[in-house]
Amino acid sequence: MKRFVWRLQQVLDIKIKEEQVKRTELFQLTERLAQIRGELLVRQKILKDVISSIAVKEPQMRLSEQQLFLKYSEASNEQIKKLQSDMCRIESQQRDKIAEVVKTRRFKEGLERLQTEAKKRFLKEQEKLEQKELDEGAIYRWRTQKKHIAL
Repeated sequence: MKRFVWRLQQVLDIKIKEEQVKRTELFQLTERLAQIRGELLVRQKILKDVISSIAVKEPQMRLSEQQLFLKYSEASNEQIKKLQSDMCRIESQQRDKIAEVVKTRRFKEGLERLQTEAKKRFLKEQEKLEQKELDEGAIYRWRTQKKHIAL
């Protein structure tokens, strides 16, 4: 029996590898986004903690610490804004990557469906050819047997 060979197998293999690569890239983006979110939350919590600790101090101590905090908070706010912009940029990249993964997966699944259908057709044709050979063999045996009986 002939072996099933599908002409588009290399395309399917490429799409499978492409999907794996894109999934890995998506995972890396998701990890980076989680890191940025964590860092953003830590910085915001630090600011809140400093504000609350300054609020409970005596007025004379509070003034000097407030001045220091204002200098620090300006730089900290810049870092928070940078983290937020990075987070927005990565979220956008993540959405794009998800769309790419979905597109690649759909294409791959379409190829897999085509492969399954082609294999079914191939097997059906092979069964027909096998049945035809069996029928021809039976007819040949019947004719040769008929000739032996006639002799």
